[in-house]
Amino acid sequence: MPRKNEDERLKELCRIEREYWNKGILPGGMDEVGRGPLAGPVVAACIVLPPEPLIKYVNDSKKLSPGRREKLYPQLIESAVSVAAGWREPAEIDEINILNATRRAFKEAFDKLDKKPDVVLLDAISGLDIPTEQHPFIHGDALSYLIAAASIVAKVQRDNYMIEMDALYPEYGFAKNKGYGTAEHIAALKKYGPCPIHRRSFIKNFMGE
Repeated sequence: MPRKNEDERLKELCRIEREYWNKGILPGGMDEVGRGPLAGPVVAACIVLPPEPLIKYVNDSKKLSPGRREKLYPQLIESAVSVAAGWREPAEIDEINILNATRRAFKEAFDKLDKKPDVVLLDAISGLDIPTEQHPFIHGDALSYLIAAASIVAKVQRDNYMIEMDALYPEYGFAKNKGYGTAEHIAALKKYGPCPIHRRSFIKNFMGE
């Protein structure tokens, strides 16, 4: 039955977390969205969720439809023991590079949590400047319930921001491409030049700079 299959999938997805929950250790999940786009911020989220009840259909945000992510987002926010996001804008990305900006976004998200986790599970990135035990996992958003939940929070917040930016800068199709370098986006960039939320260090190859 579909319900049973979803229960089994969730059980497997929170296998890492369950090891901590069973020991009375409070884990958190962290993930980011927006390292690759030509425009817009990089957004990192950190979330701490209780072991029960598990939220149905939580998964790597890239595997979910926009509609599913939008439905899950308020459930995650409401259910969270603590949740926060960190943003780093294009100017800072240009100044200190995307990796360092991403690290700062992660630190901001962690620092803003009302309740800090005892350990954080991360998607690939390691060595963050946060005062807690860290465990990175390659493709962590597909392996960890909490990392997947963080990916949804970050993705929904960033996507909604880019939709708002589309109203201000409609030439670039941000509502559709979310700032990523699609053919249409690059063509618009060459035609109209950059707008204030473009990452200058990312668009040099397209602008002949």
